[in-house]
Amino acid sequence: MKTMKIITRIFFIITFIFSVSVFSLIFMLNSKISDNYKITSIKDLKLNTKIPVTAIYNGYDDSADEKNETYRVDLKMFGLIPFSTTTVEVVNKMQVSVLGTPFGIKLYTNGVLVVDIKGVKTDNGVVNTAKSAGLKTGDYIQSVDGYRILSNEDIAEIVENSGGKELNFTVLRSDKEKSIKIKPVFESESGKYRVGIWVRDSSAGIGTLTFYSPYNNVICGLGHEVSDGDTGEKFNIISGEMVNADIISVKKGKNGAPGELVGKFGYSVISKILSNEDDGVFGILGGQLQASSLTEVALKQDVKTGDAQILTTVKGATPKLYSCYITLIKSAYKSKTQNFVVTVTDNDLLNTTGGIVQGMSGSPILQNGKLVGAVTHVFLDNTDKGYGIFAENMLDTANKIAEKNSIKKAS
Repeated sequence: MKTMKIITRIFFIITFIFSVSVFSLIFMLNSKISDNYKITSIKDLKLNTKIPVTAIYNGYDDSADEKNETYRVDLKMFGLIPFSTTTVEVVNKMQVSVLGTPFGIKLYTNGVLVVDIKGVKTDNGVVNTAKSAGLKTGDYIQSVDGYRILSNEDIAEIVENSGGKELNFTVLRSDKEKSIKIKPVFESESGKYRVGIWVRDSSAGIGTLTFYSPYNNVICGLGHEVSDGDTGEKFNIISGEMVNADIISVKKGKNGAPGELVGKFGYSVISKILSNEDDGVFGILGGQLQASSLTEVALKQDVKTGDAQILTTVKGATPKLYSCYITLIKSAYKSKTQNFVVTVTDNDLLNTTGGIVQGMSGSPILQNGKLVGAVTHVFLDNTDKGYGIFAENMLDTANKIAEKNSIKKAS
C-alpha cells in the first residue's frame, strides 16, 4: 500500500513537471508565432523556432494553383501537440523601388487639435471655462455653433465675437464625436472674449522616404505615425502633401539628446498625403521621382538577426549605404510597428550624426540584397540604436491604401 502511494506521488510529480514544461514551451512558441504569414510557396513557411513545429494546411490540394490562396494552418509542437493556428497567404515575390531620400511633410488637421488648456484672467480672477466644461487636450474641435473649424483663426474669430454667449463645441475624442458647451469669458488684459485654449491646425517636418511601389503607385515614408509633439496624439489629418527636400546640415546626436537632420523644403510635390498610419505616411505618387530598380521585399520570417545596411541621406538629396546590425525583438511577429532593434556600426555615419537622428525615420534597411524594413525611432539613452519595422508590414498598408482608392494591389 505504501509502495503504491509512493508510485502515485512520483507519477503525479512527473505529470506535473511534464505539464508545466509543455505549457511553458507553448507559451514560448506562441510569443514567436505571427497571426499571419506570407510565403511564395507552400514549402517555404519558416517559423524560426528552435523546437520542431509541424504546419498542417487546411483545405490544401496538391493539384491546385497555390498563388493568391490563403490557408488556415494548424501548428503542432514536435508534430504531436497542437498549440496554435495561423493564417498563411501564398503570394508572388513582392518588389518595390527602394528610396532613402529626404522629403518634407506638410499635414493639415481635421479640425483643430487642442494642445493646451489654461485659465483666463478676468476681473473676478482666473476662470478655466474650457476645462470646467469638459474639454481635454487631444480633442479635435470640428465645429463651433455649427460653423466648421479649419484653422486657429476660425475659432478665435467665433469666440471673440460671441459676446459671452455659450457656444456649442463639437469635438472628436478617440474617434467619437462629443458635444461640449463652453461659455467664453471676458479677458481683462486683452479686452476680448476667450475660452483659454491653445490649438494647432497643421504640422510640418523632415523625414525619409522608404519605398515606392510601381504596381499600385503608392509611396511611403517615416515608418511611424505623425503625432503631435505636445499631446502625443496621432494627427487626424484632412489633407497634406509630400515635397522634395535637401538635407543642409546635421545636428549631431548624443546620449540623452538625439540629433536631427536639418532640411530645406523644395517646391516639387511628390504626393498628396492620403493617410497617416501607425506605420508611416502613405500617398499616391503625383510628381517626379527618381526611382531605383526593383528590390525584393523580404518576408518577415526571412529577416535575421545579423549584419545589414541603412540607406539614408545626410547631405543633399543623394542616399548612401551605411553598415548596421539588426536584432529581432522577442515580440517581433506580434507588433505592427516595433519589430527589431537597429544598431549603427558604420564609423562614417556615427561620426556624422552620432547614430540615429530625427529625420532618418523611414530610412530603408537592407539585408542580403532584400528590403527588410525601415528605421522608426532612436533610443534616447543610446543614440546609436533605434527601433525598426518590417518592410512587409509597410507594404501591407500600402496595398490597403491602394485598395481603398481602387488601385491595383502590389504583388
